[in-house]
Amino acid sequence: MTTVHPGTAQATAVTGNWIGGAWSMSGTVAESVSPSTGAVLGTYVSAGAAEAQQGIDAARAAFDTTDWSRDPNRRYRAILELADRLEARTPEIAASLSSEGGKLLGEVMWEVGTTPTWLRYSAATAITQGYGRAAEVAPGVYFQSVPEAAGVVGVITPWNSPIILTARSVGPALAAGCTVVVKMPGQTGLTNALLAEVIASTESLPPGVVNIFSEAGNAGAPLLVDSPDVDVVSYTGSTHVGRAIAAAGARTLKRLNLELGGKTPLVIFDDADLDAALPQVMRALLMMNGQFCVTGSRLLVQESIADEFRERLIAAVQSVRLGMSDDPSSELGPLIDKASVGRVDQLVRQAASYGKVLVEGGPVTEGPLAAGAFYRPSIIEVQDLDRPLIQQEVFGPVQTFEVFTDDADAIRRVNATEFGLAAAVFTRDEIRAQKAGREIRAGLVWTNCWALLSEQFEEGGYKQSGYGYLCGPRAIEQFQNLKVYSQLAPPTT
Repeated sequence: MTTVHPGTAQATAVTGNWIGGAWSMSGTVAESVSPSTGAVLGTYVSAGAAEAQQGIDAARAAFDTTDWSRDPNRRYRAILELADRLEARTPEIAASLSSEGGKLLGEVMWEVGTTPTWLRYSAATAITQGYGRAAEVAPGVYFQSVPEAAGVVGVITPWNSPIILTARSVGPALAAGCTVVVKMPGQTGLTNALLAEVIASTESLPPGVVNIFSEAGNAGAPLLVDSPDVDVVSYTGSTHVGRAIAAAGARTLKRLNLELGGKTPLVIFDDADLDAALPQVMRALLMMNGQFCVTGSRLLVQESIADEFRERLIAAVQSVRLGMSDDPSSELGPLIDKASVGRVDQLVRQAASYGKVLVEGGPVTEGPLAAGAFYRPSIIEVQDLDRPLIQQEVFGPVQTFEVFTDDADAIRRVNATEFGLAAAVFTRDEIRAQKAGREIRAGLVWTNCWALLSEQFEEGGYKQSGYGYLCGPRAIEQFQNLKVYSQLAPPTT
């Protein structure tokens, strides 16, 4: 299996899928296209149902016939080695993902560079959280609980952050003693191949413990959900697809871990430090080119400061510099493809009929960026909560500007959508922030910051943003069953 770094003048690739401890070249050849230029970066092998089934079979055999699930020290060493090998190739993988996914190189370096730390945390849980408890609950009556690996885990990863989000599920699954089959997105097929190379080079991982394939279509992923040989599915992606996975998984009563869509509100109270809040608001709008599950797509500003903040926001957004993903001076890169540009633009055009356009963005159709999937950021002022731009996840650099009267009105507006993944509040009053945090129905609540995450604390959503937790001490539990033993002491004579 060989790869050629995307972005070179004669970029080509021969990429396979890593299944059962060997490279598989079965499947169909698909092209990877640069969102920045529209040029073909290379080709990769797109898998389907047959390859997914091979991965399931290999993972099942590894789980059933090796001591992987029963040796926490082995798992600890293997995950640490995986982290080390990934860290050694961070610049190469980051450059590939920036070129192929369109995210700014600096952001991708942070993402890929952080992933080994997250894996190392998972490695530690393999030897610190793999034990149950025991007690004599009554004289001569003994109980013992033992967590056991759930089995084979299917991981379905989105294209917006394929490296770190794959590790976020694979790390605790391996720590628990599971084996995994990872379906990665076709949009990042060349980068996926680099990750597969890292996995293949990790000598401590027995064959079949980690199987990874790229898919441009939609045959392999549904098989992971439908197969009775897959015990857990961990999916990160849209709420629409998450609902379909939940319905399909019910046929086998499969355990599911779902992190789904978001509509993150940023609440600016009247006592906030506006100089500190504005950069955070801009970062929440632009990071990952607005294609982030916690993108700050709703801005709620208290009416006494709304005029001032609106003026400052408009000036900041109008000055944003669009550019190629590898250009250090770029502040906003392209969307993943031109189809996404069309979808986002349609939502914004419709919003102009019921909201006030503060910043008119739109597709870049002229100049050197026209060949790419570039979309200028848009700000629309909307007050009616039932409008699509407030209720639907946009997945692009688009933000609604909403004005609220008091704290109760702010909370009412924050909780008015079906989503509950994340929210942020900006205030100098710690008590006010704590009260708002208690009343906000979201799994992540930030105060005077945005997207502050740690591998040591859980990530998960409320309402239609999914269920289950990844990261933190509870992540390993998503991939474990609990077996309880009990016994009576023999009678004394």
